[in-house]
Parts: sequence; structure tokens; C-alpha cells
Amino acid sequence: MSKRHSVKHKLDRRMGENIWGRAKSPVNKREYGPGQHGQRRKGKMSDFGVQLRAKQKLKGYYGDISEKQFRKVYDEASRLRGDTSENLIGLLERRLDAIIYRAKFVPTVFAARQFCNHGHVKVNGKRVNIPSYRVRPGDVVEIREKSRQLALVLEAVQSPERDVPDYLDVDHSKMTASFSRVPAFADVPYPVQMEPNLVVEFYSR
Repeated sequence: MSKRHSVKHKLDRRMGENIWGRAKSPVNKREYGPGQHGQRRKGKMSDFGVQLRAKQKLKGYYGDISEKQFRKVYDEASRLRGDTSENLIGLLERRLDAIIYRAKFVPTVFAARQFCNHGHVKVNGKRVNIPSYRVRPGDVVEIREKSRQLALVLEAVQSPERDVPDYLDVDHSKMTASFSRVPAFADVPYPVQMEPNLVVEFYSR
């Protein structure tokens, strides 16, 4: 299991953006970075810095997955036919924890990872507890019957903060989500601008 070593709100402040679009993000009140030097005026960022920032932001969005795991996804995306940046987003969106989060079964992507680890999720009727499990088009993800009345789930379903994207067919009454297709970058409802092309440039150096 990939462990998150930093506080998630620090990711927001480090990037200076509300990465997940959450109402409680500290960036909504303080746009400068954390620490005693956070308010100092920043100089112009180098090309490397811009690319690194884009990578850290995209990696952080999906639950701050480890560098090793993220690089592995990039390497696979670069081997596939077509545009590498589009392939990268498609592979990340196929993660089971990403599907659980997009379907609004849990409030955050971090909660989605823990939810999967604790065995609350089934894929095509079989229990899966690996957050990075890759869902295929046509697969049906569902919340186990015993877990459907958890306060976490009920709160997330009723939350107006996010909309379910159109590449998922979600039935909240049955707590199921069908993954209809691999989304293109333009289909993914990021609350902030993501730049996967800069991630490709970073790894292509």
C-alpha cells in the first residue's frame, strides 16, 4: 500500500491552488505557501520548475501516489499508441480509488483509497481491496451491502460539491457505478487546470 507522508492541505498550499475543489481548503483563505517564508515574493520559475510543479500537482490529485508508482503509470502510457498525455490521464482515471471518488461514494480521493483497502468495494461481484486496481470499460463497481449505510458514504452521495462525469453510469440507490469508457483529458472534471503535457516533458528530459 502506498502511504501518504504529507498532510493533504499542505499540498494545496504548496501548489497555491485548491487542487480538489474542497470548501475547507486553506487556499481559500491563504493563497501563499506554508511556513514562515510562504509570503515572500517568488521569482520566475524555470522550465524544469514548471514541469515539476505540474507533475506534483497531478500526482497529488490522485491521492499523492508514490513517485515509483506514478512513474510506472507514465512508462506504460508512453508505450501505448496515441498521445502520451491522454494515455496518462486515461490510466489514472481507471484506478479503482479514482472511480470510487468520481462516483461520489466517498468525499475525498484519500477516503477512496482507505475505503478500498478496508474491503468495502466489489468489481463485477468480486471483492477488491487494491486502490490501484485498473478498471476496464464495462466493469461494474459497487459498494458492499454492509457498507452502504456508512455515514461517510451517505454524506458523499448527498454532497453538492461535485458532479459525476459522463463516462460513469452511477446509480446511487443501488450504490453501483458502471465504467462506460476511458475518458479523454477534456472529459475529466478537474477543479483546477492540469497540464499532463508538462508531465510528459518532465519525464522526457
